[in-house]
Amino acid sequence: MAVDAIVNAANNDLQLGAGVAGAIRRKGGPTIQEECDRIGRIPLGEAAVTTGGRLQARYVIHAASMALGQPTTEASLRAATRNSLLRAKERELGEVAFPALGTGVGGFPLERCARAMLEETAAFLRAERWPERVCFVLFDQEAFRAFEQVRRELIPE
Repeated sequence: MAVDAIVNAANNDLQLGAGVAGAIRRKGGPTIQEECDRIGRIPLGEAAVTTGGRLQARYVIHAASMALGQPTTEASLRAATRNSLLRAKERELGEVAFPALGTGVGGFPLERCARAMLEETAAFLRAERWPERVCFVLFDQEAFRAFEQVRRELIPE
């Protein structure tokens, strides 16, 4: 999937260890972690941008939905989603792809994640022009069903 930016489920130390972050580090190469190291720690719920390294996406938006070694909270998840969208808006990015933030290493319940992320995304897109398109790239059918159920509630066809 070709998008302008992918969102990384990050910790606020921007250490690309396991899960989505680890996959980004392996596929994107060392440049992404080097850029994260230069940025340093960011506040919980914030988002920082690096280049995409060897990824197809031009940028990686690192959404700090958890502190290193701590679980994800709903407040940090909502803030990280909003701030990721804000970083995309600041760069006038057309397409952004999100994972289900905080549901892996962060241990946040999938159904609550779907509701929080989709509510934040819908509210942001009602008020803003950028990004033009937001995609949710989900790990499995369970995640897809959770997000699809909430999407149908929020955006009836």
